[in-house]
Amino acid sequence: MREPKKLHMKDPVYKLIELTGISSVSIEEAVNKAVKRAHKTIKNLRWFQVVETRGNIEKGKVHNWQVTIKVGFAVNG
Repeated sequence: MREPKKLHMKDPVYKLIELTGISSVSIEEAVNKAVKRAHKTIKNLRWFQVVETRGNIEKGKVHNWQVTIKVGFAVNG
């Protein structure tokens, strides 16, 4: 009896997580910090979407940026 062929998925399936990066320099650096940290423990990172940008102010100046992102990574199957 023949074994059925294994199906190879052409279209990936993604899982989403939400992260918040923080930087005293820029929005871009906050995003990069979040992605860099996630990359240490999560494989197959593929894309991100900025969900929210906020920050705090000290003495009339922006003290830091807080950027929340959704990160999509491919799920192996």
